[in-house]
Amino acid sequence: MAGDRIYLYDTTLRDGAQTQGVDFGVPDKLAIARQLDLLGIDYVEGGWPGANPTDDAFFAQLPKLNHARITAFGMTRRAGRSAANDPGLSVTFGSSARVACLVGKTWDFHVKVALGVSNEENLSMIADSVGLAAERLDEAIFDAEHFFDGYKANPDFALDCIKTAYKAGARWIVLCDTNGGTLPDEIERIVGAVTKHIPGDRLGIHTHNDTENAVANSLAAVRAGARHIQGTLNGLGERCGNANLVTLIPTLMLKMGYSTGVTEAGLARLTHVSRFLDERLNRPSNRHAAYVGESAFAHKGGLHVSAVEKDPKSYEHVDPASVGNTRRILVSDQAGRSNILARLRDVGVAIEANHPKLNALLDEVKSREFAGYAYDGAEASFELLAQRTLGSVPEYFKVLRYRVMDERRWDAKGNLVTVSEATVAGSVGAREFLEVAESNDGPVDALAMALRKALVPAFPEIEKIHLTDYKVRILSSQAGTSAVTRVMIESTEEGGAVWSTVGVSSDIINASYNALHDSLTYKLYRAGRQN
Repeated sequence: MAGDRIYLYDTTLRDGAQTQGVDFGVPDKLAIARQLDLLGIDYVEGGWPGANPTDDAFFAQLPKLNHARITAFGMTRRAGRSAANDPGLSVTFGSSARVACLVGKTWDFHVKVALGVSNEENLSMIADSVGLAAERLDEAIFDAEHFFDGYKANPDFALDCIKTAYKAGARWIVLCDTNGGTLPDEIERIVGAVTKHIPGDRLGIHTHNDTENAVANSLAAVRAGARHIQGTLNGLGERCGNANLVTLIPTLMLKMGYSTGVTEAGLARLTHVSRFLDERLNRPSNRHAAYVGESAFAHKGGLHVSAVEKDPKSYEHVDPASVGNTRRILVSDQAGRSNILARLRDVGVAIEANHPKLNALLDEVKSREFAGYAYDGAEASFELLAQRTLGSVPEYFKVLRYRVMDERRWDAKGNLVTVSEATVAGSVGAREFLEVAESNDGPVDALAMALRKALVPAFPEIEKIHLTDYKVRILSSQAGTSAVTRVMIESTEEGGAVWSTVGVSSDIINASYNALHDSLTYKLYRAGRQN
């Protein structure tokens, strides 16, 4: 089994977006795609071109990835049309993606009721669509919708559907448990039967979690011969979610001996990527999540802790560091050094494990995270914190005071508008400044504009910075209007560089200013600016 290759296909940006309460913006999709690429995922499904403006905007500015291949989702042609003249396929094939995943019916009940066509026409729809995708693109993937229900109802027709797609040139035939109702023994039996018709190295599995068996079902399919797994980060997805790749990846690699596109270094990023996604979604991470949760390797005091400290393997099924997590002895909170070193490597800071200031940095990070800071989604702020603790970061500018006011009024055209005004006073070196700016886009934008006016004369490169995302999370909702607030800001500049910063305060404007200050400082520091 060791050395067998499993190909990982992430559908977070499409299936995950169907989760209740999840709404990805274009910056979110770009940032998540980059994290998936760094992790080592083979395919990243970007969405469904033509389905909504967000997906269209994403495909119009695909991120440059080093490993993962962006996939465009679509469906087989409509009845009564040729594949070449089907508008849906035209949009899918016309996107910048060089791989397409097409979903098609494989349950005769759906062919009759949902499509209203004959079984023969459905087979033609599959053949024509997959064939054209294989001809025009680098790869065609066929998602066999409701395959397991279809197989149990009419195995001959379900097999005819996937054999048709295979013969038409599909690289992967993916068997979908679309309603999540199939159990592991059924999955293993049916996938095993399918391998008699289609080789396992051309078969994939796509499971939903409606019986809490999505991970188990995916592993059962792998045992039966499938070599392609579709899933989402943290199990996002409609209803009860999809197969959780964050659980599947270490189980495949560390427990079952399979190889994937994820290297050991990539696997050590797993906890970071899982928590990064939660930060983008402004939601707390599941502390009890397998492998990556805060409690996954947490031990309480007493004999248990004594045994763990003498022989960690007796109580931990894998090394926490292998998945980027840490052991936590709850009575003393001894977690940290290896995790801090890994974070430093991620942001390009190389130091020795015995660096004299490493403990000071660890203590500072713990203190700040206790206060509400989160650095998994704010690498720029973490790098600045590390550099300030381990060495120094120039104080490029000093803000002595700022004031922000909002005015709600009727304008000359009779429209109700809100105008924000920010005043910033401070200095750049020996030069003092006092600047005022107005914005119709809120107080944080006014504050950013005033700072920009003050700093651009000394640092023209700041003119190229744009704030592309702004997220607010209330950390202590029980405190009401005095709750602690965490603000995450994503910035970009002409040329494509992207960085994220974080600020925390009981005052939302102050939290925003802290994140904004880090964003501007990070740009100047990275540019090699001195005082």
